[in-house]
Amino acid sequence: MKGRILPFFITMFASRFNAYEFMRHLVLALSFLLGMVFTALSQDTGQDTLLNFDDVVFTDGQDTSTEVGEDTLLEVPEDLEFTDGQDTAAVAAVDIPATTTDTPQSLWGIFVAGFLGGFLAILMPCIYPMIPLTVSFFTKRAETRGKGIQGALLYGLSIIVIYVALGLLVTVIFGASALNELATNGIFNLFIFAVLLVFGISFLGAFEITLPSSFVNTVDSKSDTNGLIGIFFMAATLAVVSFSCTGPIIGSVIVLVNQTGNYLGPVIGMFGFSLALALVFTVFAVFPNWLTSLPKSGGWLNSVKVVLGFLEIALALKFLSTADLVYHWRILDREVFLVLWIVISALVGFYLLGKIKLSHDSDLPYISLTRLFLAGGFFAFALYMVPGLWGAPLKVISGLIPPMHTQDFRVATFDQRPVAAGAGTATGMPAVKKYADIPLHVPNDIDGFLDYDEALKYAKQVNKPLFLDFTGHGCVNCREMENNVWVDPPIDNLLRNEYIVVSLYTDERHKLPEAEQFYSPVLERQVNTVGKKFMHLQASRFNSISQPYYVLYSPDEELLVSPPIGAEFNKQKFLAYLEQGLKTFNEKQAQ
Repeated sequence: MKGRILPFFITMFASRFNAYEFMRHLVLALSFLLGMVFTALSQDTGQDTLLNFDDVVFTDGQDTSTEVGEDTLLEVPEDLEFTDGQDTAAVAAVDIPATTTDTPQSLWGIFVAGFLGGFLAILMPCIYPMIPLTVSFFTKRAETRGKGIQGALLYGLSIIVIYVALGLLVTVIFGASALNELATNGIFNLFIFAVLLVFGISFLGAFEITLPSSFVNTVDSKSDTNGLIGIFFMAATLAVVSFSCTGPIIGSVIVLVNQTGNYLGPVIGMFGFSLALALVFTVFAVFPNWLTSLPKSGGWLNSVKVVLGFLEIALALKFLSTADLVYHWRILDREVFLVLWIVISALVGFYLLGKIKLSHDSDLPYISLTRLFLAGGFFAFALYMVPGLWGAPLKVISGLIPPMHTQDFRVATFDQRPVAAGAGTATGMPAVKKYADIPLHVPNDIDGFLDYDEALKYAKQVNKPLFLDFTGHGCVNCREMENNVWVDPPIDNLLRNEYIVVSLYTDERHKLPEAEQFYSPVLERQVNTVGKKFMHLQASRFNSISQPYYVLYSPDEELLVSPPIGAEFNKQKFLAYLEQGLKTFNEKQAQ
C-alpha cells in the first residue's frame, strides 16, 4: 500500500497540471527576472568590491593591509576595533593574486542568470518544437518505462556535460587574470558590441547563425548509436541544431559573466543554462502526458525571439558606450545613448501590441494579457528615460548609462549639484589641473584632482585629508556610487568642503611621457599609461586592484580609517566612514 502512495500523488498532480498556463506565465516572469538579474550582473563587475560594514565601528586605526580581491565580500568581525598606528600599507612589492575570489553571492547570481537564460532558450523556435520529438523518441525506443526514464536522465546529464565543458573552455582560453581585465578593455568591449549586435539582428529575422551542415550531419549520425554514446550524441545534436537560437543567449550569458571577473563564472553560468534545458526535457520524458497541455508551436515563439533580439541590441550599446568612454570618442554621449534606448523600448512595446510586423511574424488576431502587460512595461520604461535627455539623474539605470559629464545639455532643475559656499575656492587651487585635458572628470562637478601627486601637494598646503577615488571608465558600481550615494547632501558636503577628492582612473589609456614610464614589479608589466600608473599605486600601497576603492588618507600618507572600502550603497554607512576619517584626522592634528 505504501508503495502506491507516491505514484498516486504524482498522477493526481500530473492530471491537474496545465502546461499552457504555466508556459504562458513563464514568459512574463522570466522576461522580468532575466532583465533584473542581467542588470545586477552588469553592476557587479570585476572592478567592484562589496564590503559588509553592518557591525563595524570605525576608530583610529592601524592599517591591517587587508587584501580585498575581486568580487570579495569582506565580513568584518563584530568585535573588531582599530587602534592607533602608523600606515603600513605602503610596500615595495605586493603579490596581487591573478585569480579572483568567487564569493557564494556572486556565483549564485551567475547561476540564476544562466538558469533563466536556459528557460528562455526553451521558448526559442529551434528548441521548443523538439520537446515532443525528443520525448516520443525515448518513450518509443525504451523497452520499459524504467529504461525510458533512465535514458531521459542520461540525456539531461549529457546536456549539462556539453554546456559546462563550453564554460570550462572559455575559462581556460581567457584565464582568470584576463577575465578581470577584459571588463574595461576597449577593444574587447568593441568586439562584444559587434557580436551582440549580430546576435540581435539575427533574432529579428535578418539571417540565421548556423554551424556548418557537414558538422551537424556528422554529430547527428552518431546519435543513431545504441547505448550511452548514442544518447550523448543526441544531446550534442540538440546543442548543434539549436545553435541559431541558443548561440546569442549563451553568448550574452558568457559576456555578462565575464564582466564579473569570476574565474568560475563561465562554468557556473553554463551549468545553470544547461540545467534548465535538461530539466525541461527530462521532466517531460518522465511525465509524457504533460505534453498534451503544452501550447502549440506558433507565432508566439517568434515573438519571444524578436523581443530578445531588441534586448540584445540594447545590451550591445552598453559595451559600445564603455569603449567610447575609454577612447574618448564622444560618439555615444549620455543623451544619444538614452535616445537609442528609448526608441528600442518603444519599438518593443509597439511590436508586442502588433503595430509592427516583421517578415517572419504570423497574424495577431488579438492581444493577450501577457503581451499587454509586457508592452505597458516597455512603454513605461521608455517614458521613464525621457527626462534624462535634459539631465534627470535616472538613478535606477545610472550605472548602465554614460556618466553625467557626457551630457551636452542639463536643465538647472535637474542639476543635483549643491551650491555650497566656498566649495573648491581655497587659495592655491591650480587653475589647470593635470590630466584635465585628456579629458578626465571628477564626479558630480566636484572641484578635485585627477593626479595623486598633485592632490597630495595641495592637501599638505591646505592641511586637509585626501579622499582617494580609485575608479574606471567602465566601472558600473563606480557610477552607481557617484549618482546615488555621493549626491546625498551630507556626503556631498563632506566631499566638497572637508576632503580633497582625487579621482584616479585605472583604465585610462592615455600614454605617459617616456620619463614617467617604469616597470611595475607588482603588476609585472611596463607602466606606460595613466591608468596603469594609478593601478600600480593602488596595488602597491593597498594590495587591491578592484574598483571602486575609496581610501581616506592624511597629507602624511597615513590611513585614517582601516581598511579602505569599496562599493557601499548604504548612505548612512558611507557617511559614517567619511565622518570617522575626518574625526581621526582632527584628533591627529590636535595631538
